Amino acid sequence: MNKPTVHDIAKEAGVSLATVDRVLNARAGVRDKTIAKVQAAVARLGYVRDTYAANLAKKRQYRFAFVLPEGPSQFVDTLAAAIEEAYASQVADRTLIEIIRVPLLDPHVIVRNLLSLQTDRLDGVALMVPETPQVRDAVARLKHEGISVVTLVSDLPNSQRDYFIGTNSVAAGRTAGLLMGRFVRRGGEVLVVSNSMRSRDSLERRLGFDEVISFDFNTLTTLPSVEFFDDPARMEGVIAEVIARRPDLVGVYSMGSGNKAMLNALRRTGRLGDLVVIAHELSPTTRKALVENEVAAVIAQNVGHLSRSALRVLRNLSDNLPIYEAQERVRIEILVRENLV
Repeated sequence: MNKPTVHDIAKEAGVSLATVDRVLNARAGVRDKTIAKVQAAVARLGYVRDTYAANLAKKRQYRFAFVLPEGPSQFVDTLAAAIEEAYASQVADRTLIEIIRVPLLDPHVIVRNLLSLQTDRLDGVALMVPETPQVRDAVARLKHEGISVVTLVSDLPNSQRDYFIGTNSVAAGRTAGLLMGRFVRRGGEVLVVSNSMRSRDSLERRLGFDEVISFDFNTLTTLPSVEFFDDPARMEGVIAEVIARRPDLVGVYSMGSGNKAMLNALRRTGRLGDLVVIAHELSPTTRKALVENEVAAVIAQNVGHLSRSALRVLRNLSDNLPIYEAQERVRIEILVRENLV
C-alpha cells in the first residue's frame, strides 16, 4: 500500500493543498475548525511527514551551540572531538555547530557566554555546565527566545531545559560503591575526590556511592569529598596529607575529571599499588592506568553516543518531533583491564 500524501489529506479533509500545507507547517490564517479537519484526516490516514524532505526542499540548516567546560579535562577534550566527528557524519547533515568553552567555576562568565549567543541565528544549545541560579535564569531566557536546550553529562533538572543526555549519575555512583565494596578485601577508609562538587553529576555520584557503602559494605568509611578545582598542586598536597594521616585508607573514588592529577599524586606517595582506585570516564590516562593495574575499574559513558544523541535530539526538538527514548538512553559501562578493546 502506498504511503498517504498531502493530496490524500486534502481530499479526505475536503480542503485545498495550500490549506494542508499551512496546517502542517503551523502557519497562521487557518480557522480552528479547518485545522481540526486536517488533523483528523492526518490521523485517519496515518500520514507521517517526511521532515528530512521538507527541510531539504526549504534548504533548511540547523544551527547548534555546544557549551563545554574549559580546562585540563581529557574527558571533555574527548567529548569535543566526538562532537566534531559526529558533525562530519550523516547525523549532522545540513547542520552547523559551534563549540564554546567556558570556565567551569565561574557562573558569571558562563552566563555571559550564554547571553551573548545570537539567538536569531540559533536553533538549539547543548550545555555541560554546573547548575546555579544564574545559569537557570540564562536557560529560561534562551527558552523564552525559542531556543531548544539540552544538557550533556551533568544535568540541570531545576531549569527549563528540554532534555538530558547522559547516564543516571546516582546509578553510576551506586555502581562505583558496589565495585569498591567488592574489590576491597578488608575494612577501612575510602577517599572521595572531585574537581568540584558544584557539578550535579558529582553530587549525585557521591549520593549513590554513599548509599551502597552505608547499606552493603559498612566496614568501609567514606571520607569527606576533596575538591581540587583544576589545581594539580592542591590535589597532590591533599592526597599526600591524607596518606600520611590515614593509615587505614584502602581505596580512592575519583568522581570526575582530574584523574591524571590524582594518579600522579598517588604515585608519589608510593601507595597506588595497594589502594583500590575506581574512576569515571575513559581517557588516555585511565586507559593506561587500567592496563597497568593502577586503577581497578572505570565507569564510562560512550562519548560518540552522547554526541550523536545530542544532535538527533536537538534536531527533533527544532522540528517538534518525538524523541525516541530507547535510542537516546546512554548506558553505564564498566571497564576493567580484561575488557578493554
